[in-house]
Amino acid sequence: MKRLRQRLFANWAKRRQGPDTLPVSIHRRRLYILPTRGGTAFAAALFFMLIAGLNYMNSIALFLTFLLAGFALVAMHHCHRNLLNVTLTGVIPVAAFAGEQARLDITLANAAGFARNQVEASLIGRAAAADLAPRSSERLQLPVEAGKRGFIRAERLQLATTFPFGLFRAWAWAHLPIEIIVYPRPRGALPMPADGGRRSGLRTQTGGGTEEWLGLRPFRDGDSPRQVAWKAYARGAPLLVKEYSSAGSELRMFDFSHLPQLDTEARLEQLARWIVDAEARGERYGLSVASHRIGPDRGPEHRHRCLTALALYGLEERS
Repeated sequence: MKRLRQRLFANWAKRRQGPDTLPVSIHRRRLYILPTRGGTAFAAALFFMLIAGLNYMNSIALFLTFLLAGFALVAMHHCHRNLLNVTLTGVIPVAAFAGEQARLDITLANAAGFARNQVEASLIGRAAAADLAPRSSERLQLPVEAGKRGFIRAERLQLATTFPFGLFRAWAWAHLPIEIIVYPRPRGALPMPADGGRRSGLRTQTGGGTEEWLGLRPFRDGDSPRQVAWKAYARGAPLLVKEYSSAGSELRMFDFSHLPQLDTEARLEQLARWIVDAEARGERYGLSVASHRIGPDRGPEHRHRCLTALALYGLEERS
């Protein structure tokens, strides 16, 4: 019942506020505040103290009751002020493999001249908190459980605080389309297939092979300095690497259709295993899955493209 009320209230807030785009600043009209359980218990205690003070005509008890009530009102003001005008400037999803923890990198900015303490961001039941120094920004790493391959989707991100004293909780929603890619789990015992395409990027050291010029590409970590186009660099160009292909040499091509002995999920996991291993070795590889073909390359972006194609296989048709 509690979750149903929260969902109805969140949907009402979305209709009231509409969809958001970054950066999102927490203004007064989108900021909500209610007592916590501790705050409710504190209010109940004040009520009984008031009744007892009136019943026994005890001025000390009444004075203490009103003093604590004033303290609670000041705490409510500071709790509301602690979140007011905090700005959400960045939300970056970080992919993960199935069964591991994905991550959401959240950047919060504080333009005020005072600190914001214990500002919490939460998504799908997971939360992370940070203190924001005056006129600074802070990045929170919010862990998210990655179950099955595909997308983790969320429509809203909640920012909240209970500072100070935990008597009140102020919160606001940022309605953003959040999607985190979950790759298939990389596992499988099959050996990596033999080379299935042309390999480029390195000159052959044997005298019998012939080399074919392919062109220049941007420098990547791990490239040999011998392959850098130093003359172009001296003329003011960025670091570029000469690419060659050797006649008779091959590139690795990982093909979904070449694993008929495995079921669909086992094929995807085996392909993910090969992609991770090939990238770790610095090899160039390509992927063919259904009608989706990714040409040979290497590097973090290429690895992400290949693993994303595996993660979304069969899911695009269902959506």
